[in-house]
Formats: sequence, structure tokens, C-alpha cells
Amino acid sequence: MNFEFTDEQKMLRETTRNFVDKEIMPYIADWDEKGTFDPKVTQELADLGLMGVCIPEQYGGSGMDYNSLAIVCEELERGDTAFRTAVSVHTGLNSMTLLQWGTEEQKQKYLIPQAKGEKIGAFGLTEPSAGSDVASIQTTAKKDGDYYILNGQKNWISLCDIADHFLVFAYTDKTKKHHGISAFIVERTFTGFSSKATKGKLGIRAGNTGELFFDNVKVPKENLLGEEGEGFKIAMAALDNGRFTVAAGACGQIMACLEASVAYCHERDTFGKPIGKHQLVQQMLAKMEAGLQMSRLLVYRAGELKNQGKRNTRETSLAKWQACDFANSAADDAVQIHGAYGYSNEYPVERYLRNSKAPVIYEGTREIHTIMQAEYVLGYRKDKKLNNMLPAWKPQEQD
Repeated sequence: MNFEFTDEQKMLRETTRNFVDKEIMPYIADWDEKGTFDPKVTQELADLGLMGVCIPEQYGGSGMDYNSLAIVCEELERGDTAFRTAVSVHTGLNSMTLLQWGTEEQKQKYLIPQAKGEKIGAFGLTEPSAGSDVASIQTTAKKDGDYYILNGQKNWISLCDIADHFLVFAYTDKTKKHHGISAFIVERTFTGFSSKATKGKLGIRAGNTGELFFDNVKVPKENLLGEEGEGFKIAMAALDNGRFTVAAGACGQIMACLEASVAYCHERDTFGKPIGKHQLVQQMLAKMEAGLQMSRLLVYRAGELKNQGKRNTRETSLAKWQACDFANSAADDAVQIHGAYGYSNEYPVERYLRNSKAPVIYEGTREIHTIMQAEYVLGYRKDKKLNNMLPAWKPQEQD
């Protein structure tokens, strides 16, 4: 295995980090306090080619590999989880799913403008009564001539008020349970569609999260993604991509906790010496460093499988579970290192702690991933190759 980044990837990391330092870090405390998402950030990311970093050039993307997407997500979450979430949802859950399952016509109409960042995509699966239990969704899609009529509600949807296109999952045949779920591309402009932001969140306050409502929304039959009844498979494939970006972002959160804690250790003295000289503080810093390095290895392993066009559900699940747990622990330790100051917004670590909780819950709770890993070990769960695999990455030809 080659653990060296290419020159292109090194440049990508530097570009993304510089963007975070200049365009997110100076403003994030204010955005977080006000609970506002600044959409200009996604436009600036698009201008840098970062909203479609792993989408092939023929579909408007930058044509880089899937681990390059991980680099972008890691650096963005170092700034704040809200902006990694935007890329996770737009690229990981939506655009990569269109690349994997969309018809050529759908790719031309929806994927290309999304990869260029001209349009923003989002993902509508979770409902008030359906989170981990996807088969419990209540949203329905009834065929009516050349349209499907959608009725229902989604919640905890990132970019709910920002996105132009949504991948929405609904029952076309409830008698078939999860085999009766189908996937649809829904445009914000469709009559009967509306959204509402959710306030009062513990963390990721600078992100736009909320509800989607479908009141007899007419969706053209051409906007059915895959075949009727393939929605559950499509959702699970999408989650393989979304979880990968969440895991990569968690590495950025650990890195942010480590950077803030090291800086504080050099400025704070107790008992006549810098707090970094105390062994228990060193122990917490060492745990962060170990968590960062182990999480990166799990993420890049999953990314390499994606690069090869191989099924990676097991590896991505493990990366998401462990990286998010490490990030949550790192944020807790960072607050502890900062002492009373860690409990105030004078330092960023209280925001890191608040932000670190959501990734442990969404896109598969730690409990779901624990069960998945146990079932793999026991032989109860085995992955089959999908009919529609994520395309293997191919280096762009050089002129």
C-alpha cells in the first residue's frame, strides 16, 4: 500500500486549508452564535472545484479520486462541521448517488450542474418516525400517468432551505416493505414542495437543517432514480458514500481539537509549569493523536476500495463508527484541557464538543454500526456486489 499523497492531493489539502483559514475561521463563531448558514461558502467552494471534487470531468467535476474527497472533508471540518456536512450531503449522498444510479439523461440534467456547484443537491430519507428503521418511512409516491404524486414529510434534512434538488425516498408499494421503496429526484420548484429550518440544535448551528414537506407533489416519471422498488438499495449505497465523508470529516474535528489543545498547552501554566508538562494532559493529547492516525487509516482504506470500484460497506461502517467516536472523545478531552475556559465560547473547543455529537448519531448511530460489525464477524451479514457499483476512479489523461 502507498501511504504517500500525490502532488495533486498535497496541493488540494493546502488549497482547502487556506480556504478554511481565510473564509471560515474568522466568521464561524458569529455564524454559530446566530445559527445562520452562509450560502456564499458553497459558491466559493464551487469556484475552487470542491463541490464535485471526485465527480468525473465529463460530468462537470474535478475528476479526482475518492480519497481526495476525504481530504476536502477533513479540512472543511477542521473549520466547522457545518461546511463538511454541506459537501457530504451535496457530493457524497446526492451527486455520487446520481453518478452510480442515474441515467445518462439524469446525469446531464442534474449531476453536471451539481458537480459544477451551479445547483445544490440534498438527501431526503429520515422522517419523524423513521431513522435507523428505514422501512418505517411514511412518505408515498403514487403513479398517475406520466407522474408520481408524492405525499409525506422528511426531517433532519441538511441544506433543506438551500438545495435545489433532493433525492427523496418514498413507498411505491407498501405491501413489499423495504422492497417497495423507490427513489426520486425532486426539484425545489415543484408545486406542493416546501421546507422549514429547525432551530434549537445542540450543535452544527451554522448549518441549515430542517424539514421537507410534500403535498401532492407531481414528479415526472423520468425523475425515478433506478427502478421501482430499488430505493432501499439506492439509499444504502448512498449511505456508503455519505458515511465515508462523515468519517473523513471526523478526522478534521480531531485535528482541530488537537491544534487548539496544543496551542492552549503552550499558553497556560499551572503549578509553576506549562500544562503540557503534566502527564495526564499529555495522555489526552496522545489519545487524540492516536485517534487521528487510526481514523485516517480506516478512511483511506475505504477510499481505496472505492477507487477500485469495490463494495466497501463493511470498511466504511467501521471507519464512520470509530472516527466519530474518536472525534467525540477528542472534543471532550479538549474541553477538559481548557478547564473552565473550555466551557465558554471564548475558545472554539466548546463548539467542537457540541458539533461532535451529531455525527455519532446520523448516517447510522454507533449502535447500528456496532451491530453491523458484529454481524460481519459472526457471518450473519455478507455483502453482495450491487448491479450499480460506484465507478472505479480512473486518472485523467494528461495532455
